[in-house]
Order: sequence, then C-alpha cells, then structure tokens
Amino acid sequence: MSLRTDAETIYQTAIRASLPDRAVQDALADWQPPAGRTILLAIGKAAWRMARAVQQVLGSRIAAGLVVTKYHHSEGPLGDLEIMESGHPVPDENSVRAAQRALEMTQGLTTQDTVLLLISGGGSALLELPRIGLDEMQHITQALLASGADITEMNAVRKRLSLVKGGRLAEHCAPAHVEALLLSDVLGDRPDAIASGLSAVDRNAAGSALPIAERYGLPLSAQARSCLAQPLPQALPHVHNRVIGGVSVLCRHAAEACAALGYRPVILTESLCCTARDAGVFLSNIAQHYAGRGEKRAFLAGGETVVRLTGHGKGGRNQELALAAAEGLRGLAGAAVFSVGSDGTDGPTDAAGGYTDGTTYDTLRAQGISIPQVLAENDAYHALAACGGLIQTGATGTNVNDLSVLLIEA
Repeated sequence: MSLRTDAETIYQTAIRASLPDRAVQDALADWQPPAGRTILLAIGKAAWRMARAVQQVLGSRIAAGLVVTKYHHSEGPLGDLEIMESGHPVPDENSVRAAQRALEMTQGLTTQDTVLLLISGGGSALLELPRIGLDEMQHITQALLASGADITEMNAVRKRLSLVKGGRLAEHCAPAHVEALLLSDVLGDRPDAIASGLSAVDRNAAGSALPIAERYGLPLSAQARSCLAQPLPQALPHVHNRVIGGVSVLCRHAAEACAALGYRPVILTESLCCTARDAGVFLSNIAQHYAGRGEKRAFLAGGETVVRLTGHGKGGRNQELALAAAEGLRGLAGAAVFSVGSDGTDGPTDAAGGYTDGTTYDTLRAQGISIPQVLAENDAYHALAACGGLIQTGATGTNVNDLSVLLIEA
C-alpha cells in the first residue's frame, strides 16, 4: 500500500499548499481601497475561502458583499457577507438568482467606489443570467460538456449567451474601479478564460461563436444563434485583473512533495489538454519504459483533460484518466497513476479522482468487470469503487485545475 499512501500524501500536500488564503492576503498586503464604498463579490468554487481571506485583511472596510459558490462548498457564515450556493457544472435557478443579486449589489456605483471581485473556477455555471431561456442554456451547456469541446470553445459560446460573462459583469460595475483577483483553473492562466471572463475582455471580442456551435452540432434557437453572432465588450478601462494562483503552483508543490518522499520528480507539462483516456494511456506507457530500473520516479502533469461521452455511466475526467491507465500498468508491481481535481470534485460525483496500479486490471477482471466496456460506458466511478480506487477528499476550498501523477518505485 506504500504507493497509495504516497499518492495521498502528495495530492493532500499539494492541495493544502495551493489554498487561496495566503495568495489573497499577499495580493492585498499593499492594496488600499479608495475613499468610497468597497463592494466584495466572490464567485467560484474557492469563493468562500477567498472571501474569508479578504475579510481578515479588510474587515469593516467592506461595505457589502456576496459570496457565490457550489452547493456544499460554503464553510459557514462570514459576518455580514451574503452567501449563495448554486449549480455546477450546469447553471440552475440559483445561478440566476445569484447573478441578479450581484447586479443589484453593484448598481449605481460611483467613481469613488471599488468592487473587489474574487474569481475562481466554476464561476461559469455558478453565476449566470442567460440572454436566452434557462432551459435552453442548460441544454446547450450539457451538449458542450458531452461534445469534447475544450474550455476555450465552451467559454466562447457561453459568454455570448450571457449577460454577465465576457466582461459584462465588470462592465455593469462602471464607473467604479474593479480590482479583480483571479485563481486560475485554465491553461495559460488567461483572465478572459477563468470563469468565462467575468472581468476581462475576450481575445476575440468582435468575433462570432457560430462556427464552434456548428462544429459540435449544438441545438440552437434562432435567438441563441443571434446572440452567438454578436460582439462582446471590447474595452474595460476601469478594471485591473491579477492572477494570484493557478495550476503551476499546484504542480510545483506536488513535485516538492514527491521529492520529499524520495522520488525524482519531472513535471511533464502544466498545460495537459487531450482526452482523459489518451492521458491515462500515455502515463502508463511511460511506466512501461521506466518501471524496474531501480530508481524512484514521479512524472507529473497539470491541466484539464476532456471526456467524450459515449455512454451513460457515472464518472469524471480524473477517474477516467486513472482507469484508462490500468491496462498499461497491468503486472507492474511498482507503478501507479492517480489523478485528482484540486477542488475535490470530479464530474457530477462525490469523488475527486481515481487511483490505479499494477493490480487494478486483474482485480476488476476477477469481478467480471471489463475496463474497455466501462470506459465505453463512461462508468469509471463504479469500476474504481469496486477496486478501492476512488479518491475522495470532499470540497477543498480551492480550484486550480487537475493534477495527474505517475509514481514508480525503486
């Protein structure tokens, strides 16, 4: 069980070190809000912890505030701040209520006022005011999630269907100054991609998202098609965006944890972007090359894979990645792959990710479970549960993308 124990130590250490509290406090160390009112808006899976950190620094200087996070991600009251929980990864009625409340709270501000906007991953669904019916927005979101579209393509569509994304929330706050602190869960740490760019100008603000919708065969009403062809805000001079954390920090701390356990760590990439199955197979191929060479090694990858839905099972991209590695790991006594979402949730499940090693394939086969069939049905959750391979952390309070690691014992 030493590999499993090492895996737990590595991801727990990396996630703890990536919590947003210190990053937010450091970002505000030399920041002084102007003389007017300071309104706090915290949106995303890490919103509660980010808001608490601001409260510890600014205290009573916050005139009003709203925290919007995922269900069960709030850790309790935060003084006078309002806390709302809503749907993810598909927006729901509470996502709309949260957006309406955010717009109300930032209505009628002046040039003397400041909006302190704290943004983390998940905000795309948690805060939503669609320009089309909510039912259609939900169907389009579900179709995008099932299509294999990458996050940039998904955001290009969602921004144009929303009254708060693509810089529109920040635009609404004008003429007040917007100081935005962003915890990144996207490749490249682009402010316009984090939570669909609530505070940032889109790189292709004048372009259309219709080609993306057509590429993936999205079901669109005439109203939705019209929205996708319209431009986004192209200038936000009153906004200052700062990225204060991301997957590079997660990978660095994971590598340090590997080294402390005696592994020789190699960060393969901080921009992993492919299907979960391909990533899992690739890591198992590396294992076949290095296993048995007498050296403890760790190969790390940070980023976000995608899942193409071909079945109706239960799982998430990290679980599918780990299970996809199992066949290539078969028989390798000293190799294991684990993959976790730093927020503690992977897909619509209660798991953060999955773990497999050289015994997984045969353990499942003995129970009559075929890994290829499971993957075709996208049912990694139940397969990993059957072999003790689920990783369950609960909500972590951060969201800085995913961590995938191959461990090889000496």
